[in-house]
Amino acid sequence: MNTIDRIAVCSRSFSRNPLLRKELLARYQHVKFNDDGLKLEGDDLIAFLKGHNKAITALEKINDDVLSQLPDLAVIGKYGVGLDMIDIEAMRHHGKRLGWTGGVNRRSVSEMVIALIITMLRHFPTAHNEVLNGTWRQHVGGLLSGRTVGIIGCGHIGKDLATLLQPWGCTLLANDILDFPEFYAANKVEAVSLTTLLRQADVVTLHVPLNETTQNMLSAKYLRLMKPSAILINLARGGLVDEIEVREMLKSNRLGAAAFDVFHTEPPEDKELLKLPNFFVTPHIGGSAEEVILAMGRAAIDGLDSNIIP
Repeated sequence: MNTIDRIAVCSRSFSRNPLLRKELLARYQHVKFNDDGLKLEGDDLIAFLKGHNKAITALEKINDDVLSQLPDLAVIGKYGVGLDMIDIEAMRHHGKRLGWTGGVNRRSVSEMVIALIITMLRHFPTAHNEVLNGTWRQHVGGLLSGRTVGIIGCGHIGKDLATLLQPWGCTLLANDILDFPEFYAANKVEAVSLTTLLRQADVVTLHVPLNETTQNMLSAKYLRLMKPSAILINLARGGLVDEIEVREMLKSNRLGAAAFDVFHTEPPEDKELLKLPNFFVTPHIGGSAEEVILAMGRAAIDGLDSNIIP
């Protein structure tokens, strides 16, 4: 007797998207969406998932405690590219399957990185706020062209960013636990140590996952290696950077500027950091382009059928 698939869509973003809803319902008859826009965690998440054998999750925390109470749940289709919210070891232990596609958001993030670099180089936030407050004066900024850009993490997004930066004539430095000699040679990227990258780069941008090896990888010790004029960009994950040290370095002009889309705690609670004139914040929207939302959603739908025990 065939099992009737029952799907629970935890993601609020997926649940709000009419096209993704239509495409999922074209494949499955029994689907429960998060129509109330609930932030599902702990007991509420378990209750939402109970009785379903497949789920689509995004920022919901899937750990051993959750999985141990969901014997019927067999498959998770991941909406989005980050896996830091899923305990992979717990998935293996409970025999759960994971459908996941990496890199589907690469262009959205890499384009936004370039936008933020130029935003900070040209002092757009300060100029904008001054005009709104009645001050009309020129700000002399700098060009992206010819700068040294350090890319920490040269996976899907890091590689895409390196290709997009080619016309700008930048010197490209990369640091990664893996080596990509053919890609580096084809795109004039120099593989360097993390300390070398931090010392030499005019712009440092992070593109690594958050795990036990990358947690607080840019601690105060490493941040202090950066040039006083440098710009730090983080569109990867909160928890990679010592945010308190960033705040203090920006205040004392030991760091030129920073732009963050992600934080250790979201929404961020450090109001002093957020109000600094050389700091720019966006609300975790690196992957929030219409085209990418559809690509991530379709990957999650495909993951319900095409999946592995991770």
